[in-house]
Amino acid sequence: MPSMSAVARIRLAQGDLTAQTADAIVNAANASLLGGGGVDGAIHRAGGSTILEECRRLGGCETGRAKATGAGRLAARYVIHAVGPVWRGGGHGEDELLASCHRAALGLASELGCRTVAFPAISTGVYAFPIDRAARIALGATGDELARRPEIELVSFVLFDGSTYASFGAALEELGG
Repeated sequence: MPSMSAVARIRLAQGDLTAQTADAIVNAANASLLGGGGVDGAIHRAGGSTILEECRRLGGCETGRAKATGAGRLAARYVIHAVGPVWRGGGHGEDELLASCHRAALGLASELGCRTVAFPAISTGVYAFPIDRAARIALGATGDELARRPEIELVSFVLFDGSTYASFGAALEELGG
């Protein structure tokens, strides 16, 4: 269980991830890193073609991992492309892969000198990860990683709709936030 001080550095917001001011914005990317729908498509559209050009040079990314590019026209320095798992019923390591992509994104943010990071609800859109379960995993992994990374001052989860916000709010309360 993450420490209370780590959980206190997590904030929730409902809104548009691409409009956030943070050192890094995390993209719910697919393994190709070449754009897609949902959050991924919105980040590529709002950030402009330089993000896609940088992604092409990265050669994709494995599920559970993360890679970074510049942020183009976004109000951030970096986009961290984190690849979450497709939900296949829960018996294929999905929980650990989801936790891993959050840990990897925060590790990369730390390496890049980021103090503020904004996440979406990774894998809960077209990848169909159950939202309540994803919220507990994402917030737990983030809290654990923040306990090891005091240099990261604030992580925001910017959630698109009210039901996702409510799920993340309930999970944060369970963690003591």
